Amino acid sequence: MRTPVLLTLAAALASPPALADDAVQSLLAAGMEAQKEGRVEAAVDRYSSCLSKDPEFVPCHWELGWAYWTRNDWAGVVEQWRTVKRLQPDHPEVDQWLPQAEENLANERKMAEALLNAPESARPPLPAGTTVRLRLVGDVMIGTTSPHPTMHLPPDDGAHFFDAVKPLLADADVTFGNLEGPLCDVTRQAQKCTGDNPCYAFKQPTRYAKHLTAAGFDLISIANNHMLDFDGDCRQQTIAALDKEGLAWSGPPGSIATVEVGGVKIAMVAFHTARHSNYINDHDNAVRLVKIADATHDLVIVSFHGGAEGSRALHVPDKMELFYGEKRGHLRRFSRDVIAAGADLVVGHGPHVLRGMEVIDGRLAAYSLGNFATYGRFNLSGNLGVTAVLEVELDHEGKLIRGKLIPVIQTGHGVPEPDPDGKSIALVRQLTSEDFPETGPVIAQDGTFAPK
Repeated sequence: MRTPVLLTLAAALASPPALADDAVQSLLAAGMEAQKEGRVEAAVDRYSSCLSKDPEFVPCHWELGWAYWTRNDWAGVVEQWRTVKRLQPDHPEVDQWLPQAEENLANERKMAEALLNAPESARPPLPAGTTVRLRLVGDVMIGTTSPHPTMHLPPDDGAHFFDAVKPLLADADVTFGNLEGPLCDVTRQAQKCTGDNPCYAFKQPTRYAKHLTAAGFDLISIANNHMLDFDGDCRQQTIAALDKEGLAWSGPPGSIATVEVGGVKIAMVAFHTARHSNYINDHDNAVRLVKIADATHDLVIVSFHGGAEGSRALHVPDKMELFYGEKRGHLRRFSRDVIAAGADLVVGHGPHVLRGMEVIDGRLAAYSLGNFATYGRFNLSGNLGVTAVLEVELDHEGKLIRGKLIPVIQTGHGVPEPDPDGKSIALVRQLTSEDFPETGPVIAQDGTFAPK
């Protein structure tokens, strides 16, 4: 998604305030400048003053909506943009963004209702001796119909895309992956790719959801930077396609996925670095979500799409990560906060490379599982094509018993295959020893690992 400032400038130019006096125009400009500088409360004050002078001035309603978006106030966003829709039905962007804001508001209210209706105490503990074996992977994109409808799709329409790694995925109680981009059949061009803007926008045919099911996936994250490449209606198509296949998902604000296996109820909450998803930079809200999930489930998985990107993004700094000016998460602090709130496993993706792992209070945090199966448009040179299936066995309290890195490599245009050279094992062992010398698990030559 483009930044709100770029969107608001475009909207303001498209909706010239012909009847506004100088004072109103000045307040609009001051608000936009404050918002551009990150002074959101000052921006809200300027836009509100603008509307007190002219309650029907559409640009200030529109900009105030973006200011509320920035601070996650979905009720405020919806109120302002519904006013825009009433005053100017043909506003160039209200039909694009209002439905998404309404969806986020609905999810937020569901979360509040879930908290209100949550039991006073957590579910009874699982019986001692209960174990759950999970397999997890990073980014998955089974080709894309953008920018060309067929050029970047795998052979046989993806029917055999996972054949080489299906035994690795299906051999688990629960299997997880991050869906990098929507399942969507719209034919229009991505708005962010209009004009001369070079960009990467992905969309997979909705029929490809069945390939995920056939490969053995159970849990899907839809919290990432490509999920809204084609706006909110494509996210809705994605959700419908996953629901049809019985695949549990999390991503939009307030969403928690649930699967049950052998009487063990497992939650997965997926986070991203933008507010159209569960927001990784709002740790207080993340803690609330995890507590809700923990109260009603036996085990809680937290997934995040965060961190800097690229072949050099192998390490996990102990600070907020930035990438092209965007806050991509303080991932060490985030992991500690959600584990303290009740998460039993934290798994990351987003940097497009593998990263190290550590054990926090007996729980595993794997900071990036890299590109697992990304066909067609990804740079897979060097470490960008080295990946793994992460196997994790948890006990009845959610603590790590043991795990295994099963090495995989992407070949050709991005087809996943087992890697006989085991590159990922050596890479994750090195990164773990460098980044987490005290808290990292012991990783053996065969990829098996356990807490120190």
